[in-house]
Amino acid sequence: MSRKLFELNPDIDRQALAAQFAPHRRVQVKDILTRQTAEEIRSILGQQTPWGIATQAGSSDVPGPQAVNAADLQTAEGRQKLQADAQAAHLAAARGDYAFIYARYSLVEGYLGKWNEGGPHDLLLEYLNTPEFLQLVGDITGIEGLVKADGNATLFGQNHFLGSHSDKQAEQGWRVAYVLNMTVDDWKPDWGGYLQFFDDDGDIVQGFKPQFNTLNLFLVPQPHAVSLVAPFAPVGRFAISGWFRDK
Repeated sequence: MSRKLFELNPDIDRQALAAQFAPHRRVQVKDILTRQTAEEIRSILGQQTPWGIATQAGSSDVPGPQAVNAADLQTAEGRQKLQADAQAAHLAAARGDYAFIYARYSLVEGYLGKWNEGGPHDLLLEYLNTPEFLQLVGDITGIEGLVKADGNATLFGQNHFLGSHSDKQAEQGWRVAYVLNMTVDDWKPDWGGYLQFFDDDGDIVQGFKPQFNTLNLFLVPQPHAVSLVAPFAPVGRFAISGWFRDK
């Protein structure tokens, strides 16, 4: 693995992207990294990440988000918990409540917990927090004072989804949400997994394809979701996602 894992594309037009971001507070930045480093990150997500599964069934804080880690997925008890959590998430979504299910590896928890100290996932989190990258996000969004980024490696496989929500956690310093897409080059629209934005009537006003080596940025709060990945999708939607924060 190269130590230079996160090399920005030198041809990014920050001024043009800022102009695109301003009207609706969201933008998709294509070819954010050099091709070589983007392919290396995709390989890390696809081949070197021990995935757990995150779920939520309803907007109440009790019981709140659930997780089954990669090790527990190898046990009968862990698989039974996942089955129950997944069923609860689907039932919550069916009644119109907030719900999600997708594979996740927490970069922050892994870093602090020394799950693989100095490994590629630690490097990814460090690169997201470099002054160079924070400045790029600030230049595009016009937001000053961004001091750090958190992040999760995510994999939306078949029947995975993220229900509509707005990310209102201003008290946690969330200012700009991001999705760094690292899935296959030729993702098909019928496979789903789109980042979608809604107006007050629930109509989709914009959707971002999970296109390889693209960075989606959007100011929070605003209503958004990740559409269901189709049961016939032959591959998953790999990404790194989280928030740029001012505290």
